[in-house]
Amino acid sequence: MEKYGGTSVGSVERIQAVARNVAEGVKQGDSLVVVVSAMSGETNRLVDLAKSLANRPSRREMDMLISTGEQVTIALLSLALEDLGIPARSFTGFQVPIQTDSVHGRARITSIEGDAIVSALDSGKVAVVAGFQGVSVDNDITTLGRGGSDTTAVALAVALKADECRIFTDVDGVYTADPRVVEEARRIPRITYEEMLELSGSGAKVMQIRAVEFASKYGVPLRVLSSFEPGEGTLITREENIMEQPMISGITSVDNEAKVTVRGVPDRPGIAYSILGPISDAHINVDMIVQNVSSEETTDLTFTINQDDLDSAMDLLAPVVRELEAETVVGDRNLAKISVVGVGMRSHAGIATTMFRALADKGINIQMISTSEIKISVTIDREYSELALRALHSAFRLEESAKKGG
Repeated sequence: MEKYGGTSVGSVERIQAVARNVAEGVKQGDSLVVVVSAMSGETNRLVDLAKSLANRPSRREMDMLISTGEQVTIALLSLALEDLGIPARSFTGFQVPIQTDSVHGRARITSIEGDAIVSALDSGKVAVVAGFQGVSVDNDITTLGRGGSDTTAVALAVALKADECRIFTDVDGVYTADPRVVEEARRIPRITYEEMLELSGSGAKVMQIRAVEFASKYGVPLRVLSSFEPGEGTLITREENIMEQPMISGITSVDNEAKVTVRGVPDRPGIAYSILGPISDAHINVDMIVQNVSSEETTDLTFTINQDDLDSAMDLLAPVVRELEAETVVGDRNLAKISVVGVGMRSHAGIATTMFRALADKGINIQMISTSEIKISVTIDREYSELALRALHSAFRLEESAKKGG
């Protein structure tokens, strides 16, 4: 199973390079299913077209529109393979079929029927599948959300019992931090599903979190590789398959976070649900939550969401605040979340102390703190995001641990 992202198929020349890579695998005896994204920039172009025609385009029609990007790519790659003498057949999500629920723009896969793909493989063809899309029970085209092609690839790997799912992208693996920000960042040779889940959920853009969840649940090994240069990439696997764990595997930042604070809420049972229930019902994901009780028997509830959802959340909470007779609701877009991740935290004390000291030494104020068994996250002013990444990478000496791991 192989998946190629938008940058990997961003031009005719790059599609031809992907075709040559796939052809090499076929010549070595591999039966290949190849999942592809839309060409780089194509989805954004289609979204802009829709917005030029409608202020609030319907989610159903948006799915119909943006799913065409992958349809172009699967046809072009199939043509390129056939030009190299490699038989190929393209499949849309509808043709596989990849069954999903009916939540347009954020659909979840419910089942995959692999008979058509197996038939193509049995006849000696490469199956080229459109990522990011499926079909609902109402026979509507659905999309899986940004990065959904990763989920398509892993779900197909599970359904077809693939030995490994290789994700080809524009980087040669998972790094200890964003190498565009931290010059000393290093590639991680092996990482656990659990760590990758935390990194993906905390801002690492290499893998989509739902894809890692799929792989972890069914034990499908993932390998992140570069489309543009050879190498072993990063293997994402079970913890028992990694001999020695570093204390910290990686550090991430999310710069599109927003904070919502509901102030002066009466402190009584059910208040959190009254506030967060409407947010959940609107499919807005809540990340960090902090609740403080004052001496006047009121509470302030603060939570973080994606910046794109802030306006919707504020609209939803306006009537809730009036009903609860709360003081006010305040939104803040000037937020970044910094996370340190590593299964080695379980056996190393003082991780939080090191993190907080490194930020304090740079004069960076912490607003919120969230912890799990293998992750510590803090929110800070967005302007300090890059400074925080570099400071923490140095404090935990990740350039040294990555070299040892390699």
